[in-house]
Amino acid sequence: MAELLFGTGGVPHSASDRSVLAGVRRIRELELDCMEVEFVRGVRIKKEVAEQAGKAAAELRVILTCHGPYYINLNAEEPDKKEASSSRILETARAAQWLGAKSITFHAGFFLKQDREQVYGVIKKALAEITSTVAQEGLEVRISPELTGKETQFGSLEELMRLSSEVDNIHPCIDFSHYHARTGGAQNSYEEFCQTLEKTEKALGRQALEQLHMHVSGINYTAKGERNHLNLPESDLKYKELLRALKDFKVGGTLICESPNLEEDARLLKDTYIKL
Repeated sequence: MAELLFGTGGVPHSASDRSVLAGVRRIRELELDCMEVEFVRGVRIKKEVAEQAGKAAAELRVILTCHGPYYINLNAEEPDKKEASSSRILETARAAQWLGAKSITFHAGFFLKQDREQVYGVIKKALAEITSTVAQEGLEVRISPELTGKETQFGSLEELMRLSSEVDNIHPCIDFSHYHARTGGAQNSYEEFCQTLEKTEKALGRQALEQLHMHVSGINYTAKGERNHLNLPESDLKYKELLRALKDFKVGGTLICESPNLEEDARLLKDTYIKL
């Protein structure tokens, strides 16, 4: 049976220091299961440091994922910016390989008021080239673009499902809080969470639900989408209904908490899930 793992988006605040290694050790002390290594301001980790942290994670049975830099737009108008975006994703994948992480996520791009179908084609082509390089380099890492929090950003559920079915080694990272925000407050009921999981299984098969890369947090939003993350108790996100849907669908994989309080909400999610 697929196992659902709970962890933090970044090193827990209560870790002894801000290193990945300290984060891994603290995750185990907190009786959590996974941690997303945040490269959001650039992939700045030495191979030997990453390998040391990866070895500790394997020994402590802490699963790692990675988040690529924020400065990514595979639909950038300037060729150098587009190339740099692809390079940042590949740098994240290489660091993930050192860490033993199995999935990386990132925000793929922006529409820039262009035709959505045209942008889809541009981003699909870029990701196909990236996954080809990943395969050539023998990197055992899933490439998982994230469901984004605004309609101006590429990354709707439908776009991710389509990409994942058309490009080898592309998988969705479903951010349930972003989905809630980009729909102006919808996607926040047991029935809607179930519909999302049903669509994922129909498009990608049962295996996709057994190794799903997911994000959740409290979220603040407007009619235009995401504004900022909140702690779950301060937000209107119906996380208990989400957890019920995940349990009923026997979803496995990593549920990464991105609330400001990180480990507190991650423990809240895990404890609530266990009690269901």
